[in-house]
Amino acid sequence: MIRHITGKYLFYEKGSIVVETQGGIGFRIHVADTSPVLNAREGDVVQLYTYMQVKDDGMSLFGFNDRDALTLFEQLLTVNGVGPKAGLAIMSIGTVNQIKAFIMHKDAKSIAKAQGVGKKTAERVILELADKVSAVPIQDAEIATESAVLFSDERNNAVVALTTLGYSKAEAEEAIGHVPEDDLTIEEYIKKSLKFLM
Repeated sequence: MIRHITGKYLFYEKGSIVVETQGGIGFRIHVADTSPVLNAREGDVVQLYTYMQVKDDGMSLFGFNDRDALTLFEQLLTVNGVGPKAGLAIMSIGTVNQIKAFIMHKDAKSIAKAQGVGKKTAERVILELADKVSAVPIQDAEIATESAVLFSDERNNAVVALTTLGYSKAEAEEAIGHVPEDDLTIEEYIKKSLKFLM
């Protein structure tokens, strides 16, 4: 089982990154929307702790910045009804510490914001993991990550487009977040955010 990968960040594609190891093999690794690795630029060396899912129709890798994040992801997978896709969606709603705090404080509403995760699944996560996780006190500045999580589809697609132009995901999200208008097209979001970036 592949548990750790170090290599060159090549590019981002649809919720995953491609990392080329020293041996010249490119691995596609699924990552959370909030993963710090998305701040890397193409060509940077990155390190990820990984979980490998093996199914009849193929294998998939899921990558995390540290062992704490990997451990939380694997704890989520022990919950009935939570597979790797739902687990990664939950990992995308905030930092590892924030997610642990949501579970500890029985905040099903925040967990249910994860894409494809309903209220019942969120409540099951809390029921099964509340006594297994612990979070350090959250600072005020850490409480909300909703600006990144609750982007519209158009804004999210514009973020992806900007990363293909060489900007980091953090830079792209910050620029898109500075566009005050709603209901714009992807192209309009890109044009307005590029003015902020230049």
